[in-house]
Amino acid sequence: MDFEIRKVRTAQGPVKLSRERAAYSRLVQEGYSNAEACRIIGIDARTGRKWRNGRSADRRQKAASPIHLVVPPSGPSRYLSEDERIHIADRLREKATVRAIAAELRRSPSTVSREIRRNRHPDSGAYRPHAAQARADARRPRPKPRKIGQNPELRDAVQGMLDEKWSPEQICHALRQKFPDRPEMHVVHETVYQALYVQGRGQLRRELAGALRSGRARRRPQRQANCRQARFTTPMVMISERPAEAADRAVPGHWEGDLIIGKDGKSAIGTLVERATRYVMLLHLPGDHGAETVLTALTATVQTLPVQLKRSLTWDQGSEMGRHGEFTIATDVPVYFCDPASPWQRGSNENTNGLLRQYFPKGTDLSVHSPEHLAAVADQLNRRPRKTLGWETPAERLHKLLAA
Repeated sequence: MDFEIRKVRTAQGPVKLSRERAAYSRLVQEGYSNAEACRIIGIDARTGRKWRNGRSADRRQKAASPIHLVVPPSGPSRYLSEDERIHIADRLREKATVRAIAAELRRSPSTVSREIRRNRHPDSGAYRPHAAQARADARRPRPKPRKIGQNPELRDAVQGMLDEKWSPEQICHALRQKFPDRPEMHVVHETVYQALYVQGRGQLRRELAGALRSGRARRRPQRQANCRQARFTTPMVMISERPAEAADRAVPGHWEGDLIIGKDGKSAIGTLVERATRYVMLLHLPGDHGAETVLTALTATVQTLPVQLKRSLTWDQGSEMGRHGEFTIATDVPVYFCDPASPWQRGSNENTNGLLRQYFPKGTDLSVHSPEHLAAVADQLNRRPRKTLGWETPAERLHKLLAA
């Protein structure tokens, strides 16, 4: 021990027992029972049980200072420490909420909630910090043994099916049919691939990788940056190159476009929103919403606009804009494409599509709507006052800008 065992065994009042508690934790980890550890340290067995089960001995200090940060100022590490687990158990005994505990530990509430759920006692449901630490330590070692390598019967069964030129997915379903009541003989196809490609001890024989239809013994990356093909024949011009006047919405004529999709992806309606005025135009796409159909409808609609309203069009990288080069040649309107997974770059259009779902609910067939009905819906939206326009309507704002 790095401190002298207490000679006075009588009650000491609100004395901090931090060194005693640390020594108690070490003894428990070394396998001493609660009674033995308490006798060595010189504390009452009830105090040891409180420490072991997560109840702090210095309640008065906790009552005076309810926020206890037990992590260094630099922030928590990736894994919960034993001190943090003791803190969680202490605060749970005090009926603290998960969010309060997380704030004290500078952790996400989901981290604390998951820790309690995974590492509490399976029968009583009580959270005991030392037992929780042991469970976490046992779960952490990598690499973990693989299911096929641990079960010789399963390994032989998989090897036999691979010899018959079966695919891993066929093997997966065959095992479930052959051994319906033995989950230890069930694997998913990814487990078979991992056993073939990783080739750990006790795994499948390396020569069996040749039985795969691909014939490869190593996994090939699916998307390599230097091997990606261009999405469209005509190169895309990205939104970063769009004129600044389109971003500040001061000049009308810059549009955002998209499709709203109907039931089973079989029908669609094209939507155009003018950025400065939020003026809406809808495209009738009767048969399909492929690149040729969208090109025809979009060209016909934009050609009806006055010259001052034909400045640019911003779209996402959907395949329906595959013929954007032909559209630009026909209308003299450049097309700018958003970055992948960035719908906020067409914020006005996204908001308008949400409004349009009041007229065209999700999961319905959009091909039943006639061009006249689409024009009526667009007209109703353009006559609706908008807060972002100072409660003017899009039609009124567009008329003012054109007049100016």
